Amino acid sequence: MAGYLTTHVLDTAKGIPAAGLRIELYRIEGDARKHLKTVTTNADGRTDAQILPETEFVKGTYELVFHAGDYLGQRDFLDVIPLRFTTSEASHYHVPLLLSPYGYSTYRGS
Repeated sequence: MAGYLTTHVLDTAKGIPAAGLRIELYRIEGDARKHLKTVTTNADGRTDAQILPETEFVKGTYELVFHAGDYLGQRDFLDVIPLRFTTSEASHYHVPLLLSPYGYSTYRGS
């Protein structure tokens, strides 16, 4: 089994999927941060394709950057949410984000 990366963003303040939220994916290599792609969530709060598909998956450290301020239409508190994590095996890495204007939560999903 090869590894891959997905996400799902839910707007917990409104009780709906966070559609139209921009997400950037970076690979961290030492002190370098390499931009791999930018995606946007669909009506279900997911991306249309895997953020990091099996054909591009490499074990290592990655960062998902969620542009919450743009989605929320405000920058009173949350603006950009960076989530850095390490993939240590070829597996499905699902990184959900539960978002509200003044807080967020994440975990390794399934």
